[in-house]
Amino acid sequence: MIRTAAVPRPVRIGTALLGVAGIATLAGCAGGATDAAAPAESAAAPAASSPAQTGAAAGSSASGTYKDGQYEATGQYATPESVETVDVTLTIAGDTVTAVEVTGDPQAAESRRYQSEFIGGIQDEVVGKKLDEISVSKVAGSSLTSGGFNKAVDAIKTEAKA
Repeated sequence: MIRTAAVPRPVRIGTALLGVAGIATLAGCAGGATDAAAPAESAAAPAASSPAQTGAAAGSSASGTYKDGQYEATGQYATPESVETVDVTLTIAGDTVTAVEVTGDPQAAESRRYQSEFIGGIQDEVVGKKLDEISVSKVAGSSLTSGGFNKAVDAIKTEAKA
């Protein structure tokens, strides 16, 4: 019979934390704006769609950083149960968000609840604010949906550049 000595729990936890710290340090050294998780996400579903410029302001150029118009993008985020998406439509005038519409297609029951709460509270968080100032972390109790929303806003910023 072979006997092995069990490694004490504090040593295992310390080693795991050191590994995570090392990964975080190396990730901070990475150059450029690449994201290690991006290839996996793009394989699951597209992260953003092209802009849909409509309305009278579509295509006209404001004196600011972004072109006036209505833009659409899709953002993804992971939950413990699934990968969820939210479709975001922003109307921009003079670099300011004048309207927002968010729709979701939740895969899990809990996601349905959180997306609904997020959709109900997002307008108060972004309408009337400069596009560059928008970065939500938690809206109406929903924090994971915010991640997908922020990814969609980043895609819209890229598309709306003047």
